[in-house]
Amino acid sequence: MLRRPKPTDSEADLLREQEQFLTSGAPSAANVGRRPDKRRGEAGGDGGERNRENEGSQRDVVTIADLPDQLPSLTPAPPKKSRFKASRVTFEDEDAEERLDRHDTHISAVLSRIVERDTSSTPVSLPAFTGMAFPKVLHRSETSSQVPLSSAGGKKSIFACQIAAQRFKESKTSLHCAPEFAQTPEIKENLPPGTSMDTNHCDTAEPPTVSGSMLVSGQGLGGRDRSGEIMRIHRENQAKLQAMSQSEIIEEQQKLLSQLDPRLVEFVKSRKAQSVPSSASPSKHPEGKSNEDSCPLESLSRELDSSSAAVPFQKPQEVEMEAEEEEEELSPPSTMTEEDLPVKPQKEWVHMDKIEPEKLGWMGDLPAPRKKGTKKAMQARFDFAGSLIPPIVDLPTHLGLHHHGEEPERAGYTLQELFLLSRSQVIQQRSLALSTLANILSKARAGEYLSVLKGSVMSTLLDAGLLFLLRFALDDSVEGVLSAAVHALKALLVCPEDEECLDWTFSWFHGLASYPLLPSAQEEEGEEDEGLDASMKETPKEKEEKKSDHDVARQDVVKGLLKMKLLPRLRYILEVVRPSPRVVHDVLEVLTRITRHSSSSATQVLDCPRLMETVMSNFLPTSWTSPSLSFSPSVYGLPLASTMKLLRVLAASGRHVCARLLNSLGVSEHLSCLLSAEPSELLLEPSEAIRITTEAYRLWAVAASYGQACKLYIDLYPALVKALQFVHRALAPSDPLLPLQLQRILALLSLLTQVTHTAGCHQELQAGIVSSHGEECPPPPPVSWGHVTGLQAALLGQLKGFVRSLDNPVEKDNSLTLIPAYLVYLEAYYHKLSKQNSFKPVDTLQELEQLTSEVLLPLMSHSVVHGLIKNLKSSSVVCNVHSSHPDPETTPSLPGLACPGWRDRPGLVVPSSPFPLLTGLALLLETVIGIHRGLSCKATGLLLSEPVICYLRSCSQATPTLSHTRAWLLRHEHHLLYLLLRLAHRLVPIEPDVAKHASLYHQVALVLLPWLLPGSEYLAHELLSTIIFCKDFILEGHSGGPEAVELGELKLHDETQRHPSPSLQTVGTLLRKACVQLPSIRGCFLTHLAHLEPCVLVSRDALLGRNPWISSRFLPELTGPTLPSDWPFLPLVSLYESAGMSDGGGLAVEELPSGALQAVTHCLQWLLLLEMWREEALKMIPPAAKIARLSCIFLCSSDLFLERPIQKLTWGLFRLLTRQARLDSLDLNIPPPGLASFQDLYSALLAQYEAVSFGDRLFGCWVLLPLQRRYSTTLRLSVFGEHVGMLRSLGVTLEQLCIPIERLNSPPEDSLPLLRLYFRSLVMGTLKLCWCPVLYVVALSHVNSFIFSQHAAEQETEAARHSMLRKVYYLTDKVLRTHLLLFRLPHQQSEIGFNMYEQLPPIRAKLLESILGLQDSSDNKGD
Repeated sequence: MLRRPKPTDSEADLLREQEQFLTSGAPSAANVGRRPDKRRGEAGGDGGERNRENEGSQRDVVTIADLPDQLPSLTPAPPKKSRFKASRVTFEDEDAEERLDRHDTHISAVLSRIVERDTSSTPVSLPAFTGMAFPKVLHRSETSSQVPLSSAGGKKSIFACQIAAQRFKESKTSLHCAPEFAQTPEIKENLPPGTSMDTNHCDTAEPPTVSGSMLVSGQGLGGRDRSGEIMRIHRENQAKLQAMSQSEIIEEQQKLLSQLDPRLVEFVKSRKAQSVPSSASPSKHPEGKSNEDSCPLESLSRELDSSSAAVPFQKPQEVEMEAEEEEEELSPPSTMTEEDLPVKPQKEWVHMDKIEPEKLGWMGDLPAPRKKGTKKAMQARFDFAGSLIPPIVDLPTHLGLHHHGEEPERAGYTLQELFLLSRSQVIQQRSLALSTLANILSKARAGEYLSVLKGSVMSTLLDAGLLFLLRFALDDSVEGVLSAAVHALKALLVCPEDEECLDWTFSWFHGLASYPLLPSAQEEEGEEDEGLDASMKETPKEKEEKKSDHDVARQDVVKGLLKMKLLPRLRYILEVVRPSPRVVHDVLEVLTRITRHSSSSATQVLDCPRLMETVMSNFLPTSWTSPSLSFSPSVYGLPLASTMKLLRVLAASGRHVCARLLNSLGVSEHLSCLLSAEPSELLLEPSEAIRITTEAYRLWAVAASYGQACKLYIDLYPALVKALQFVHRALAPSDPLLPLQLQRILALLSLLTQVTHTAGCHQELQAGIVSSHGEECPPPPPVSWGHVTGLQAALLGQLKGFVRSLDNPVEKDNSLTLIPAYLVYLEAYYHKLSKQNSFKPVDTLQELEQLTSEVLLPLMSHSVVHGLIKNLKSSSVVCNVHSSHPDPETTPSLPGLACPGWRDRPGLVVPSSPFPLLTGLALLLETVIGIHRGLSCKATGLLLSEPVICYLRSCSQATPTLSHTRAWLLRHEHHLLYLLLRLAHRLVPIEPDVAKHASLYHQVALVLLPWLLPGSEYLAHELLSTIIFCKDFILEGHSGGPEAVELGELKLHDETQRHPSPSLQTVGTLLRKACVQLPSIRGCFLTHLAHLEPCVLVSRDALLGRNPWISSRFLPELTGPTLPSDWPFLPLVSLYESAGMSDGGGLAVEELPSGALQAVTHCLQWLLLLEMWREEALKMIPPAAKIARLSCIFLCSSDLFLERPIQKLTWGLFRLLTRQARLDSLDLNIPPPGLASFQDLYSALLAQYEAVSFGDRLFGCWVLLPLQRRYSTTLRLSVFGEHVGMLRSLGVTLEQLCIPIERLNSPPEDSLPLLRLYFRSLVMGTLKLCWCPVLYVVALSHVNSFIFSQHAAEQETEAARHSMLRKVYYLTDKVLRTHLLLFRLPHQQSEIGFNMYEQLPPIRAKLLESILGLQDSSDNKGD
């Protein structure tokens, strides 16, 4: 993309940008229009138009050389215009040298340009001789009829008309003065190659009269007799054609057709159609000549038959379909007579004396639709409900789906036609088009088109400009069009199933929080910002303001709508238009979706002038009258649940927004008005009354989660107690509003849970104010612990009743729905109770024992719960990444939750899902065990149940993907996994049966850590602090694990009889030390993750219910997991970024930051432990990425790799990473994550090796690893081309090599430049056996295979092969000559590393003799 010039650009920059612009061929942003200048010889009229065309076809290019050297005069007189200024303008991209030559005024330059014009072919016309002294004067009346208007060509002067008449007369004379040509049947010669030459089908008695050849133009012929030459060629062609038989003509015709380009054939046809007179029309033929009439169709059919041979082979269906279309085209047009007309024309009808079939054809019947299906792509057509209409369906015309479009026989409208109709002048068409688009969008969101349409409907519509279309339609003055536009906008933005799922999970643990529906961040670093200081770069806000509406909407639909002033327009619709109830609900849902976008969008909704005041006054009044009709024509003056939901989502965006709602907009009074009475007492429909009270409870719960609206709890305490007393009465199985009643009770429990959390913080805040001494501290809430203790007994009694009702099949589903919310409330109560001054340990322990025996144990052992837990794996999002159910359609610029159809497939949210129940149960067990450790054994049954163990095994091997459609569900599943691991952490040290699965729990903790999403930083911190580095979960460390490793390596040593240096026997000792130092390793990693501390504190406050400290219920933006997948390499990478990159790896260990050596040691110990015992936990990191990150050991310091503990650990890791199975999966041709290419890293490694390696064997093995034959040749060229000096110190022996030598020399090298480098390094003495044994053997093997190869090759390769072999034969170094000629195979146990033949094999000897013989013969010839 071309950037705009800046004031800071120099002249050279401007010229370079101009050159880029010209070469790109982009259109100019502005066109220069010039007025005709009479002083320069320009005039208006046709001449001026031609000048403007010429100016438009050429592009002015500003050159620095053309700028004036002096400032222009400041006098008011107009500047003089030069006649020669235009000639100095440079067009296109001219070369400066050519321009200088053209403007050179030296006489030699002038003389060198004189080129005489060729006048040999110019006809010379002499004046006609007359007997008059002067030419006759032409009168106007004599010239008016001498030439037809078609020849005169419009308005011309008298003289021009006379000349045209004379030329017209001469042309007519030439047409009739050559009878010998007129009688020649030259139509054969003039037909194109694809046309039939069979003249027997046409009347040849009167061949067409043509004066000459229509194909031979004579262009390029010189001389005076040019026209005669043309006629001579024409006669010769005619004579050849007449001498040929009809079969020979057809045969030649077929040859020409198969050889010529089809486009050339069409060109010849067009020339003939333009040149042949129209005398061959059927109307001028005699009546009795039927053959002549049928000739054109027959020749055309033969044309198509002959041209079909040139069509390539296609699919049968497509060929059949195309053949049908050709037959339709070939069929003669049906002539419509008066009898065929559906309406008989009358004489008095104007202009009906002439029948026009192409117009009257619309009055006839429609053609039949396609009978057979086809695989050919066709335009999708939709009915008014948004359903796709198959092309073979024949629908009746009274449905209104047929129209005069491109396919009149097909019913329905395409997207393009709907777009066109939406901008129609007819109101009904606009409304119908927008309504249809709304239905299409709704069905596209539901995923109904995924299996039948190619591509994404929503993406196609958005790319076509749907957003702007809807925004324009919202400005329509017609209420019907405006209503349809609002409905279409709601269908685009809002997915009802998404909102339903979010409402369903509101009462779950941490269910109030949600991710903002922001598109994935796309960092676009502009070219103009590259290389600039950070202070000079534009801020994201400034860049956003500079973008056009289209650019913003393309990346983010909601941002684009806000930029297009959608909110003021919606306010106008609600305030002034006062639309129907459906439109009001649609507007409120659109506002809710915009609020979910981000906190900034929510603030814009709240700050829009009069918007929220209009919503509150009209749709959430404090007093209203009962609606008289079942369906009220207006909802103005009535409270709406959609309004309360909008307020709830607004409040969730931030505590300050919530405070403004409660205080400035008076939401507290509205809550008090709605919740102080029973839903049946509200003057509303029963369902709407339950919905609005449910949303009121949820809004209150959100406010209470910030520590706000707590005084309202004290005021409405009697109403809350009354609502709790009627819980069982509201759950009548026969109640049709039972689902709504369940949601209302869950919302009430969520409110009580949040109030309990807030009250539990009262004491801490009170103490904080006393100890803060003026520092900022949140004020204590008005509700204290004493206000909430009275509800616990009632709620516990209700929970016991619901547990008992699990035995009742009728009440079972209701109980399973409500029990998780009760468990979450009890966890909040006991969690805060243990931190109060009024906490009584003895009474609380007895109470917890009673709770466990009467509630928790019966619940965990119930058969219904066991059956529910069996669905754990099938309901998991982590374990079912590749689900058979495709995700509904979403677009990157408009993310959604992909919930359509969620009830019809297994998932986390469906009623059969065990996740809410297990999460609440594990949460309460964790808190109970934390207070009463004697109850730890009670949770054993849950952890050791077979479904839970199978679920954890599946999770340890899963690789979930991250997206908006899964993140909101993954967060809840991560909570359950974390709670199960917390229970395992408490039980593993004390329960032997649980300790048997410690390795499984540790594996799950390792894979869960890099999965955790933003907002779960506290969970990551807790896993690192407790389980990840806990010795109890690494059973191998204290159950003979290191010893088993040593025995395994001893066995491997005995089998291979190899002597690596250092031996792998030291790995057992290294692992033993690593297990001892696990606490230090944990401290090292926590130190390197200290930058996450602010996020950890925010996450802790949200997860532990520290409500007064919570700032927002919107989770952080979903940019990726909390920790990277390669977090075990974090200390090593951090050291390289801080020291290696800035100082080029030249710092000594003493110069590194303090603690760097210890941090790298702990990092390598942890990596060694994971690679040995937890290999599955690192499967997300590709082997090439592991090699790349471990390379930082050599790049961050000049001697860090020489430290003894570092070298031992690195050797151990290198041996593990180069095992046979690992080598097969190591692919260095693919760039590792975080690197543009491995080549750059390898070049840095080679340079570092040359500088600081001192021939270190570990470093040498490291740089030899990428030289395997299956990797890119570029890596080997780097060694033998750019860093050939390192061969002097690369002293790794074949015994010390960790990889088989066959991987370096097999298959034989085929790169000729690399082979030449091999040969040169051997011959020049750069590569010697004593200096670099491994690469000496490799180069020897490849050169030997090349020079004695028996395979045929290109000439250049053969010449190089012969040249090398001759040079080898004449080498003065006898040892190298022997090695090259007698090399056999590499052998690592051999003293020199390879085996040799005792004498030259016969094949090699014969080849050598033949090449040397050729050399001798060529020498003799030269002599």
